[in-house]
Amino acid sequence: MRTLFVGAGATGGYFGGRLAEIGKDVTFLVRPGRAAVLAERGLRIHSPRGESVVKARTVTAGALDGTYDLIVVAVKGYGLDAAIADLRPAVGPGTVIVPLLNGMRHIDALVAAFGAEHVYGGVCMIAGTLTDEGDVVQLTGLHRLAYGPLDGGADPRLAAVGEALSGADFASEPTNLIVTQMWEKWLFLAGLGAATTLMRGTVGDITAAPGGPAFADRVVDEAIAIGTAAGHPPRAAAAEFLRSGLTARDVPTTSSLYRDMQAGRPVEADEIVGDLVAHAQRLGVDAPLFSAAYTNLSIYARGRAA
Repeated sequence: MRTLFVGAGATGGYFGGRLAEIGKDVTFLVRPGRAAVLAERGLRIHSPRGESVVKARTVTAGALDGTYDLIVVAVKGYGLDAAIADLRPAVGPGTVIVPLLNGMRHIDALVAAFGAEHVYGGVCMIAGTLTDEGDVVQLTGLHRLAYGPLDGGADPRLAAVGEALSGADFASEPTNLIVTQMWEKWLFLAGLGAATTLMRGTVGDITAAPGGPAFADRVVDEAIAIGTAAGHPPRAAAAEFLRSGLTARDVPTTSSLYRDMQAGRPVEADEIVGDLVAHAQRLGVDAPLFSAAYTNLSIYARGRAA
């Protein structure tokens, strides 16, 4: 399939780069500045197994060369509106759009823009960042994609999407349970983000502090309560992953929200934590820790904008 990755940052650059590395037909839709960096340095990926340099094919907005069979949207939530405008000429009658954004609100935006027939759900699991030079860094060995129709039904395009996104050195899973997986990831990411940004520390820092283990357990309880009330309770394995991830001892685990805040970058406050707080309020779920975390992130975002 002719595949367009919208964004070549830590997520799009990693997964798209790995696919391009094995010869898949991948083009990156990026801003001119990012295109210049990739032309000069190549798409450099640093991972626990070493460094790779991929020759990335790029295109900028306004210069798209026709439509694509598959579009993978790998931007931050606050960049979605611009991405939708940029990628619109690339959407053809049979195009499948797989978003790798956090939370759930982006699904409504994409469906409104392109129609439900074009939009799949998607989940990526990776801890990554960009260096000051623009290189992609995979921080741990975790790297997994899952994707599939939002209604859980059969779609003849799913096999071809799976083929386009498979074969590289990461787990790639076509699934009819993508909405469940999206909610499970959201609860984990929001819990980790709320805990680390509110406490300004790693999971290990939190669980080593007085009251830290009880705090972490309460964050997990709130997350599970919200998901359950919304009709998306995490499955047993996902709930255990959430609890063990937030209550582990002596680990340096952080969240992308925490790393972005520490670096003075924009944060996905609304997409990751704010929307979950809105669900809690609508459903009558008591979630004071998530509410406090959202207030904290909103103050940071407003101060940064000012």
